[in-house]
Amino acid sequence: MQNLLLSPLYDPTLVQPMRDEVSALGVKELNTPDSVDEALGKEGTTLLFINSVCGCAAGSARPALRLALAHDTLPNQTVSVFAGQDREATEQARSYVHGFPPSSPMFVLMEDGQVVHAVPRHHIEGYTAEQIADNLKGAFNAYCGEKA
Repeated sequence: MQNLLLSPLYDPTLVQPMRDEVSALGVKELNTPDSVDEALGKEGTTLLFINSVCGCAAGSARPALRLALAHDTLPNQTVSVFAGQDREATEQARSYVHGFPPSSPMFVLMEDGQVVHAVPRHHIEGYTAEQIADNLKGAFNAYCGEKA
């Protein structure tokens, strides 16, 4: 019997357009645990997007990301990992997200390496891209940009 844990979960050719959709927005893709540690260890604000092949990622999460990144107030950096593809990077990213069960897709806003806002899958499924983007924009307004 084949060991499914050692085989890749998704065909890289199938996943590439989903990666490209996010990269085209200026989001830095993290493929290794070291790249995750470097990005999430930076001072300032970071939006982490845990990308996925599921329907709610395609129909709501990635479109919401596009809408949210058109906002006037943005995090210092936006990064992503791809669940089901870059397993080690995704596990490392999830190790920073305390208090939330693993989910994908998922948005996590961090400030100085600490989670300040999260939008897990159950707040993506059944919501429109506009509703999710408004949620993210509200978090950007609260935690990003100039502080008084």
